[in-house]
Amino acid sequence: MSPAADLPAQEAGMPTIVLIHGAFAGSSSWNGVIANLKRQGYPVIAVANPLRGVQKDAAYVRALLDSLSGPVVMAAHSYGGLVMTEAADGASNVKALVYVASVSPDVGESVVGLLAKYPGSQLATSINMVPVPSDDGGMTMDQYLVQDKFPEVFAADVDRATAEIMAVTQRPASASAQEESVTKAAWKTIPSWTLISTQDQGIPPDLQRFLADRAGSTTVEIAASHAVAVSQPGPVADLIDTAARATAR
Repeated sequence: MSPAADLPAQEAGMPTIVLIHGAFAGSSSWNGVIANLKRQGYPVIAVANPLRGVQKDAAYVRALLDSLSGPVVMAAHSYGGLVMTEAADGASNVKALVYVASVSPDVGESVVGLLAKYPGSQLATSINMVPVPSDDGGMTMDQYLVQDKFPEVFAADVDRATAEIMAVTQRPASASAQEESVTKAAWKTIPSWTLISTQDQGIPPDLQRFLADRAGSTTVEIAASHAVAVSQPGPVADLIDTAARATAR
């Protein structure tokens, strides 16, 4: 059965909203956004992004996209922007891309390379590397944000108790997720919207602005931390709704 089989709003012509979380987070980081979108009648799927590498993650997301029969609007946070950029390319049902405190890379660009373009990210100095087995039988590294640094670096405008729980329940990203480059750039053929978080210590706001301008993206700015989907879910949902309405057919 299709993941969208129980989404009757598709029958009314509303697009399915597909949400992709980034590193150090999970699908629950979209909970507030999901509640807002569902109140507006949208069917929503929050993908459990594997965080194993751009190509693996994009293939996983693309399989989901290919299972959906109706129109789709995608929104991605942080590293999820790379996955969305790769996965949506050539997907005829994807009508809009929404980058939320995220990156819209071009072919050949990676997280590590993009973060080197502008100062301001605190991620590199806040990472704890943990060796884990790799698929080929060797070893690789998983990356966690140091829990004591998580609230300040990732979620400074989220209440402290919630931010501390987010730190404990964070999902690690493999080192390859940060180092792999995209091979496709869906924003070149699919209209995009970008929410810039102006107090972001994960992805510098100036980098977000540069990428949005390069992509010709419709842009809004919110005074928020990297965890804007948690701290200000209303404006995030509003931008997704704007993208859905602008591309409705």
